[in-house]
Amino acid sequence: MLETYTLPLSLLLIAYLFGSLNSAIVLCKLASLPDPRTQGSGNPGATNVLRFGGKKLAATVLFFDVLKGVIPVVIAHLLGLDMVWVAATAFAAFVGHLFPVFFQFKGGKGVATALGGFLALSPALAGAGLLTWLVVFAISRISSLSALTAAALTPVYSLWIIDSVPARWVILLTALMLIARHHGNIRRLLSGQEGKS
Repeated sequence: MLETYTLPLSLLLIAYLFGSLNSAIVLCKLASLPDPRTQGSGNPGATNVLRFGGKKLAATVLFFDVLKGVIPVVIAHLLGLDMVWVAATAFAAFVGHLFPVFFQFKGGKGVATALGGFLALSPALAGAGLLTWLVVFAISRISSLSALTAAALTPVYSLWIIDSVPARWVILLTALMLIARHHGNIRRLLSGQEGKS
């Protein structure tokens, strides 16, 4: 029985470690810039890097953060794992970004890595979430509100797009954790203090 789970569990560990490679921290160090956890919002992600590192570096961070979610899930697909394990692999990479073992478990909010995981899991699901983000951002110009709205609606979209019920639960858990990571943004949104991008 244990042998049955050896491959998927090993992939979950690899996905977590891959997700733990924080692009913002590594790229800022290579660019001789401060640790993003000590600048701006303190979040080691593309949006915060944009504030002090410029558009090119922020775009590079975004690309690698998305890639962290894509690669492990593509591997899970190639190995022919069941949909729930594929979804769990996306979740493991996402958790790695949130709580990176290589950086004292102090990571980012996980929007880009979750997007990458969902993109490899189901392009339709990721497309629906991304479209939601774009529409809300076009109206509000507030990145956090866009991410929160997309996160809240993605589990709803999964009801029509994803056939596996256990995979839907993994998607819901990912969305809830992503929303929880934005607790500071939620407080600022409610008080009208959240800045526009």
